[in-house]
Amino acid sequence: MKEKRRVILLLVKFLVFNIVNATSVSDLNLKRRGADDCKPVVVAHRGASGYVPEHTLGAYALAITMGADYVEPDLVMTSDGHLISRHENELGHTCDVSQRPEFANRYRTQNVSGKTVTGWFSEDFTLAEIKTLRATEPIPLIRPGNARLDKAYDIPTFQEIIDLVKALEISENRTIGIYPELKYGLHFQNLGLAMEPKVVDIFHRNGYTEKNDPVYIQSFEVSNLKKLKKLTNLRLLQLYGAPTARPFDQAELGTWLTYARMATPKGLANVAEYAAAVGPQKSYIIPRNLANNLGSPTNFVKDAHAAGLEVHPWTFRAENVYLPKEFQSNNSSIAFGDLESEIKAFLDAGVDGLFVDQPDILVRVRGQCSD
Repeated sequence: MKEKRRVILLLVKFLVFNIVNATSVSDLNLKRRGADDCKPVVVAHRGASGYVPEHTLGAYALAITMGADYVEPDLVMTSDGHLISRHENELGHTCDVSQRPEFANRYRTQNVSGKTVTGWFSEDFTLAEIKTLRATEPIPLIRPGNARLDKAYDIPTFQEIIDLVKALEISENRTIGIYPELKYGLHFQNLGLAMEPKVVDIFHRNGYTEKNDPVYIQSFEVSNLKKLKKLTNLRLLQLYGAPTARPFDQAELGTWLTYARMATPKGLANVAEYAAAVGPQKSYIIPRNLANNLGSPTNFVKDAHAAGLEVHPWTFRAENVYLPKEFQSNNSSIAFGDLESEIKAFLDAGVDGLFVDQPDILVRVRGQCSD
């Protein structure tokens, strides 16, 4: 396993630091396969995060070479207005900032989208400071192999991810999509660091402007997606949290809009007024019973399709700890189980795409996709 991890590290470093220099397409077939041409769409959740520390250029590059249609970066803001890729604005969980004495005085407690959080926050760092930090594996007890790659990569900017995607489109000879999530939109807006104009500007400057372009912009909030609808023609996706929860912006506005209400036929029709797709927790589609086995499919997919929405549930992971009981391989929580069978159950339920940490497994289940 150690040797396999070393090979993976060498591979992704080669991809990131060498392939990105490719500039000529004259010897390639210019008829590229589109990011949406094959179903189900393979969305590499935080990159190939089941194999490489998440939200690194290595994770995105590996996902693409495994056949992912889209890479999915989570975006947060720096103090000087740059978009970087981290799952949370609290940095201590995903990089080595806690080991950096020069940043000890940045450690603080604040309210982030309704929760009290203590740590180091992206909005307290300039991009130059962020670039001195090194990414680490956030769940090392579940993914100890990933942790062996701690500090191998820095924290990428959104533009660096786009540059990587465009370079690998040349070597892969296919279109690769970009699927960013805007994290804590209202929080950053209140800090004077509105994310929506920034992400739209970067996309538009890089040639992504129309609804058929290989882009989805996603959020758990509602107001920022409605704002984005006025700023761009790019496709938007409404994420769904726990059914009883309210989107944070709606809680702040004092509405009683819950994700459960948004999952009704009427709620989905309302979402379709601004979004092209929905990204629900898996339980909206196939809930688990008390024995932790899959139950019967709900009407969510049928209702979403009736509203004209595509359905991309999250998140599919191969480790036993994340799988339904019937697909677990043994008593080891970190061993891989039968993710293929869980995926097939959701494909039978009619989903259009899936968020997955091990994109190679979904690519294998999907089978050959003709160019």
